[in-house]
Amino acid sequence: MSTCAPPEESIEQRIRARGAVLDMPFTQALYQPLLQQQRRDGVEVLRDLEYGEDGRQKLDVYRPPAQSAQPRSAMIFMPGGGFIRGDKSERENVGQYFARHGFVVAVANYRLAPAHTWPAGALDVISVFEWLKNNAARLAIDPARIFLAGESAGAAHVAAAMLIRRFHPPGGLSAAGGLLISGVYNVRLELLARAQFGIATPDPRNEAYFGSDFTRYPAMSTIDLVDAAPFPLMITFAEIDLLQMQIQAGELFARLVTHHGFAPELAVIRGHNHLTQVYAVNTGDERLSAPMLSFLRAGA
Repeated sequence: MSTCAPPEESIEQRIRARGAVLDMPFTQALYQPLLQQQRRDGVEVLRDLEYGEDGRQKLDVYRPPAQSAQPRSAMIFMPGGGFIRGDKSERENVGQYFARHGFVVAVANYRLAPAHTWPAGALDVISVFEWLKNNAARLAIDPARIFLAGESAGAAHVAAAMLIRRFHPPGGLSAAGGLLISGVYNVRLELLARAQFGIATPDPRNEAYFGSDFTRYPAMSTIDLVDAAPFPLMITFAEIDLLQMQIQAGELFARLVTHHGFAPELAVIRGHNHLTQVYAVNTGDERLSAPMLSFLRAGA
């Protein structure tokens, strides 16, 4: 007698069959039915709070359902979108999941290319961090326990904001740690290896944000600009991620360890591709959310 495969297994089989691609319609078809039914019980959401004057500089705050006698830890989450798209509403699942597990979560939009170019994203990360610190008492969070996290383009912005000291606030960046999910940390590498990575020319994402003056790319590649003191960090990429994302994660990990005294955690998110790994959060699939939660709890 045959039995039906559990939903996550059949989804994984479809992801593996589709391969290492950026296919948003495929990803949304897989996960929208699950996300429509995701858990939202008890989580309070404060939407469209302004952290800057630009119309994109807004965030949503997800607060845990249970009251706490002590201030809570918090996580800022910057969504992906290839520098040119993306919206905080698409990452409600991240806010809901981590709030239900005891963290105050700020899911933020940031200014998009081509209207806003490097380093606008990193500056927006810092603005969100400063806003959260300034509103710590109101949100009942501990300003010394704020983590910064991002996926894809959001991870690129978080990495630049945390690893390059000139972007830090005047008093320094007193973050509790960082989580980088499948980001771009070396734009010069992606330029020079377009053929190997299968990146289009012109590159509609990187050229929109970093520009088309390629002589400036070394001065905008986070990997070559790291000068921050070591801090708790987790770097992840998906097992079926785009090839350049796997290499970017490995290069950043190696450079931080061998040149800058970091000891980052490193995780491969099994059974997922670049997009599906984050869409799966709060659907019962914890292959990304579980290691993230473990990292956050260790630093909280």
